[in-house]
Amino acid sequence: MRIAVNTRLLLPGKLEGIGWFAQETLSRMVAAHPEHQFIYFFDRPYDARFVHAANVSPVVLPPPTRHPLLYRIWFNCMLPPALRKHRADAFLSPDGYLSLRTSLPQLAVIHDLNFEHYPHDLPPAYSRYYRSFFPRFAEKAARIATVSTFSKRDIMATYGIAEGKIDVVPNGIGEVFRPLAEAEKGAARARLTGGRPYFVSIGSLHPRKNIARLLEAFDRFAEHQPDARLVVVGEAFWWDPRMKAAWGAMRHTDKVVFTGRLEQPELHQTLADALALVFVSYFEGFGIPVAEAMKCGVPVIAAQATSLPEVAGDAAIYCDPFSVDSIAEAMARMWQDAALRNNLVAAGLERATLFSWDRAAEGLWSSLERMLHPSA
Repeated sequence: MRIAVNTRLLLPGKLEGIGWFAQETLSRMVAAHPEHQFIYFFDRPYDARFVHAANVSPVVLPPPTRHPLLYRIWFNCMLPPALRKHRADAFLSPDGYLSLRTSLPQLAVIHDLNFEHYPHDLPPAYSRYYRSFFPRFAEKAARIATVSTFSKRDIMATYGIAEGKIDVVPNGIGEVFRPLAEAEKGAARARLTGGRPYFVSIGSLHPRKNIARLLEAFDRFAEHQPDARLVVVGEAFWWDPRMKAAWGAMRHTDKVVFTGRLEQPELHQTLADALALVFVSYFEGFGIPVAEAMKCGVPVIAAQATSLPEVAGDAAIYCDPFSVDSIAEAMARMWQDAALRNNLVAAGLERATLFSWDRAAEGLWSSLERMLHPSA
């Protein structure tokens, strides 16, 4: 069988959540199924490290998809003839985008529907595109995979998709993430905060990550804990007015460190050396940093919202993501209570075993097989 794959998010040095899902699941899936041929469609020159096995044929299909207009051109004008030319039997899209102009069976991985619930968190052109096309993608898909039961239910309710058409394939955790050895402890803390303990927040600086309220909450908390620091890890996609206003009003900006995006080894060191992860995003399909923190033996403060309780279970304390006071109180509780932190670490290490990229790859392949052999 010849399986075409949308690999446009496999970009060196730019892998984010969905890109990591694609990288980790595809690399395992193609290796496990040498009896099939995989055609990787890139939208720009590709890095050889993303041609995962001998049964992968890389194809560059321009133009680079940097804007909703180019999404339309790539998926509906360029992709259909390429699928015919390369004699594809099926199409797999790890980011959920599909072609509306092909009769091939298509599997869409739709990670979440944040744009349906918070459309104003995105630039207007992107919000309009997602809200116009993703309902059509969901209907067009022969099968849908998603990363949590929360997202499955949301897709069912929002788009009217039958339960039996959607498979839950949870994210995994990278092998680099683990508790620090004794000799490693303190290195990131020394580099980032002069040895002071810190909370860490991880994720692209997007409005739904709730960085504005996190900054306000930390500012209140820091009034009473002058030694505490906040390290914010992530690429600044949309530094919106709410974030700018929160930053401008802070009294303790000298206690906040922005690292930008980090590659996995440095991200691991930064996360694993933290006092706790603070992940207060108000909308997540999964929340990979929560799982990574648990595997690193780092306690978690999470928003009581969307998929996060499903992922963290009893390995986190929860706060209201829309309440600055609630976030600040959770930080104070975590800071003061060493026994709580130890209990969360133990619970997190156990819970992290639920999530692996091997299991995710197997789940994605099972979803593909259900699509291709629905009566089996």
